[in-house]
Amino acid sequence: MSNDSPSAPAPTVREVAQLAGVSPMTVSRTLSGGKNVRAEVQQRVLDAVAALGYHRNENARSIRPGHSSGLIGVAITNLANPYYGQFALGVEEVVAQHGRRMVLGNSGEDLGRETQLVADFVGRQVEGLIVVPTGGGAEHLQPARLGQIPVVLASRAVEGLEADTVLLDDVNGAYEATKRTIDAGHRRIAFLGNAVSVSTASRRFDGYSRALTEAGLAVDPELVLRGQQDVHAARIAMERLLDLADPPTAVFSANNRNTIGALHAIGARQRAGALPVTPTLVGFDDVELADLMQVPLLIVSHDPRALGAEAARMLLERLDGPAADSPPQLVELPVSVGRLPE
Repeated sequence: MSNDSPSAPAPTVREVAQLAGVSPMTVSRTLSGGKNVRAEVQQRVLDAVAALGYHRNENARSIRPGHSSGLIGVAITNLANPYYGQFALGVEEVVAQHGRRMVLGNSGEDLGRETQLVADFVGRQVEGLIVVPTGGGAEHLQPARLGQIPVVLASRAVEGLEADTVLLDDVNGAYEATKRTIDAGHRRIAFLGNAVSVSTASRRFDGYSRALTEAGLAVDPELVLRGQQDVHAARIAMERLLDLADPPTAVFSANNRNTIGALHAIGARQRAGALPVTPTLVGFDDVELADLMQVPLLIVSHDPRALGAEAARMLLERLDGPAADSPPQLVELPVSVGRLPE
């Protein structure tokens, strides 16, 4: 019952209400935050919205016929992470040079929130989308669902979605960093990573695993902890590693949230005098003030601002340049692998 044809009339609030078995007012309340609407009713409305491909037109009255909104919607996963602040600045710098403005939203690593955020952007008639995806699904980002609004994926790919994508050289960065850790004499190297559904987590785990395998070392399930999406969870995971009877001598951390959590756990043990040997920490992504910690640290660094700028350039090529009708492009930006302290 979805309205995928570009020439078909757009679904209305009344049609959403009819499909969900509620009033148009309930539809409006649900799409405005769900105040005073029961959870099961909200879900029926959201299911109807998804089935019909309905999008609210938030600012049609403010746009004169024949004029575009000049807006670029940018969806990130963690507004509290300084990494995405730099990423957003990179996007903004490029789109501003082309007379556009950025509208920023936070998905909180939640697919439902991301789906609604994208729908809100489309309702505001954005010209294009840049999305750091949660990785939980791709249906809401398909061209038919977006009304042919171009989308660029940044930092992460999504299985089942063909779209312009800009990534980091995750696999080789993780491989080289792990290899250098092995070359320094480490044999028990743990892995801290975020959700398996996130493509960067899988790509960085692949690089970590490849380095161990080439060195004749097994990937020990006891040393692999995945699914930490925030600093608190990463700290708990690091504490579990430190509590092992044979703790790791080095830890590969797949992103800056895991690195910070690991640093908190190690620092607490150091201050308590309960850490006989400080493990070496290998972190993907730069971490501010990490060099002030008394922890041997190797960083796989890159520029999130450059990542945002490249995503914006790819989108503008779709909007203004010769790439409008070309096949989706994949760009991988380089990373820089540091060296372990002597």
